[in-house]
Amino acid sequence: MALPLSDHGELIRRIEADMLDSLDEAFELESEDSFTSLDVDGTRPADTDASRDERRQYFRTLFQLQGELVKLQDWVASTGQKVVILFEGRDAAGKGGVIKRITQRLNPRVCRVVALPAPNDRERTQWYFQRYAAHLPAAGEMVLFDRSWYNRAGVERVMGFCSDDEYEEFFRSAPEFERMLMRSGIKLIKYWFSITDDEQHLRFLGRMHDPLKQWKLSPMDLESRRRWEAYTRAKEVMLERTHIPESPWWIVQAVDKKKARLNCMTHLLSQFDYSEVPHPPVELPARVRHADYSRNPVPDEMIVPEIF
Repeated sequence: MALPLSDHGELIRRIEADMLDSLDEAFELESEDSFTSLDVDGTRPADTDASRDERRQYFRTLFQLQGELVKLQDWVASTGQKVVILFEGRDAAGKGGVIKRITQRLNPRVCRVVALPAPNDRERTQWYFQRYAAHLPAAGEMVLFDRSWYNRAGVERVMGFCSDDEYEEFFRSAPEFERMLMRSGIKLIKYWFSITDDEQHLRFLGRMHDPLKQWKLSPMDLESRRRWEAYTRAKEVMLERTHIPESPWWIVQAVDKKKARLNCMTHLLSQFDYSEVPHPPVELPARVRHADYSRNPVPDEMIVPEIF
């Protein structure tokens, strides 16, 4: 349900705060270790001294957690662990944001993201889990699924893309499929990102008015707003029928995107008894030089124009 007209001022304030958060995302992806470069010119109403201090603390904690994730990555690779992490939730719940922060400093050869499109005609005739199984990790790898086989319990159920029999078969098969993964040595962790009706409404409005985010709003996303209650019922059934001791669901309260990221990353690290892998000191070798070597000039037509 849309926010009442009397809350228009609060709505504008929250949209402005969300725009600042988008700026923060850009800073996160560009900055390395300098916190001074993270300051934003305090001209927006949503950007106060308190909010700047809060963001500095957020970045400080984020970088600390990302440092621990690098240690986890090294441990996974050196010990041959196999890790699968599922990220589920409503549209605009923040799944992509936390995946981006988890993988930002990691080696894509060790930690990779799987975000599958809708199945094609051939895949629709396969065993339902077949196209997901093809992306499971080998030893020393971490795979993050941005949506997963739980599409059948969510969007496929709500939008009528599967039959009642296929839906029931999923609930019979999914727990057994996950137990099989665990028996094969795969560590499976499942996260559901939870937001409120009003928060999703706000984030959709933000995407509608942000040219850099409009691509995130698909017709299916817009239809999900209308069917909020149907998605809620589907989520409740999914959690009830697939929350098993071997692979439980973990609920991330995600109305506050920054806190959700930090909480999820902290919890993820707590699921492993990892340790720092020692590395030998890195020594830069001297470059070999030959007297008869000369560098060939690059033709001017091959040079990218230096506009900046």
